[in-house]
Amino acid sequence: MSDTVRYHRDGALAVLTIDRADAMNALDVATKVALRDAVITAAADPDVRAVLLTGAGEKAFCVGQDLKEHLGRLRHQQETGESALRTVAEHYNPLVRALAGMRKPTVAAVNGVAAGAGASLAFACDFRIVADTAGFNTAFAGIALTADSGASWTLPRLVGHARATELLMLPRTVRAEEALALGLATRVVPAAELAATAHEFALTLANGPTVAYGAIKESLAYAASHSLSELLDKEEELQTMAGNSEDHAIAVNAFVAKEKPAFVGK
Repeated sequence: MSDTVRYHRDGALAVLTIDRADAMNALDVATKVALRDAVITAAADPDVRAVLLTGAGEKAFCVGQDLKEHLGRLRHQQETGESALRTVAEHYNPLVRALAGMRKPTVAAVNGVAAGAGASLAFACDFRIVADTAGFNTAFAGIALTADSGASWTLPRLVGHARATELLMLPRTVRAEEALALGLATRVVPAAELAATAHEFALTLANGPTVAYGAIKESLAYAASHSLSELLDKEEELQTMAGNSEDHAIAVNAFVAKEKPAFVGK
């Protein structure tokens, strides 16, 4: 895909790796463009049934915005009036919409610190498999910025409004075990086992009932902003769709035959 974002397929699983280990996988413009395009490509590919996102190296999953590059853009803004933060609309927003909104499971393998927009990307995934040496830091307020990349939407849904307010206004590094207790981490594993564990976890999802997974994601998102009555109607609609899928028929036949279903993702 690019020099800074690797895109690899393992069957129905797309593995995306931010590959700037020497810069703590910070997001410069080239990397943001490549990552945005990679996620959009994976979301649109019918042969991809799950996505695994991780960072290269052992120190960082992603520390968010490349502040060295950002400083240059702030200086350019002072000279020209051209906003240094247009990257939110151009890069972060479409990236997070594609990551959180795709109708297939997404997994973050958090191999090191996830900070700022890097933490937001992990929060936007459905699952976070976290190395025991890793941690999360919202970071935004530390450089006098507000949350972006969906953190003010995802974080309260993971840890609750009060704790999200604390973590955003008073940023600190939340280590792996605390992240697990708070609900930020799905699982915490030894760092040496992270890559294999996350890959196996994501591959299991890639071989699962993709239509049902997509419906579950849509149902949960819908429930967050609608009444129970409206949700019941939405569940009926989505259940009808899932019930008409090939995978539902495969699963029922396998259950009756006392066999393990081999889902096809349709």
